[in-house]
This record gives sequence, structure tokens and C-alpha cells, in this order.
Amino acid sequence: MTAADDTQALVATLEEQERRLVFDRFGNDDAWALGTLLVELARERNAAVTVGIRRGAQRLFHCALPGTSADNDAWLDRKCRVVERYGEASFLVGARFRAKGRTFEDSSRLDPDRYAAHGGAFPVRLRGTGVVGAVAVSGLPQADDHALVVEALEQYLRPA
Repeated sequence: MTAADDTQALVATLEEQERRLVFDRFGNDDAWALGTLLVELARERNAAVTVGIRRGAQRLFHCALPGTSADNDAWLDRKCRVVERYGEASFLVGARFRAKGRTFEDSSRLDPDRYAAHGGAFPVRLRGTGVVGAVAVSGLPQADDHALVVEALEQYLRPA
């Protein structure tokens, strides 16, 4: 399997996650419960991460675990801006650019100090409405940031 094949497989996996991980509703209490779940998962792994959840321009949840810094807040902001602009996970946006043999930083024409197509921010998508916010993690390698968010979303959205 070539690197291009690997990238195409990653894009397909990320697209499938986005099709599957959709909310029927998303309010402040959902943000609190999901954010708390992410913090619990991070603590179980001794992961130094910052967690943020937004709906529109409003920050509904934020927690910086020990070992993080203001740099993690900046990464959250940059990754969430990608979700807001593209309506897709920051990891998926970056993977799509790589699949075309380009980088987001060189090809998007967006300020890299404001936008980062690195893994860790995932759209909060409402069924029948579309993207209304983002849930994000910063502090691990990008694939691990993304995987932590997906794991929490899978648990949170699992039917009771």
C-alpha cells in the first residue's frame, strides 16, 4: 500500500466517522456531559490535554488539565476555526489536502496563525440542521487528539 493509498483510506475512515457521529440535539448540558467525559478519558490515560466545546461563537466547556499551557488554547482555537470554515473535522480537512499532494498551510490561503488543519477538532452536527459547533482536544499527537474526541463521541452518542 502506498502513502497515497493510506491517505485515501484515512479520508474514507474520517468521512465515515462524520456520517455516523451526529447529534439529535445539542444543548449546554450535552456540552457539559461530553466535556466531562473527555476529561475523564484523558485522566484515565494521564493525557495532558485541553478540552473545548463550542456552539457557534459561545464556549460551552473548557478544561485545561495539568501539563498544558496557553499554547493548547491557541491550538484549540485554530483547529475549531477550520471546523467552522469547512464544516468538517480538522483532521479530515488536513487529510484531504495531503491526499491531493498539498499541505493546508501552503494551499488553503488561510493564515496559519489562525487556522490549523491538524487532528483534534470535530464538528457538532445536528441531524437535519448541520454543523452548529465543535468539540476539540489539544495536547497529543494529532491522530491521538482526533481519536480521543471520536472515542468520547461514540460513547456519548451510543444508544441507551
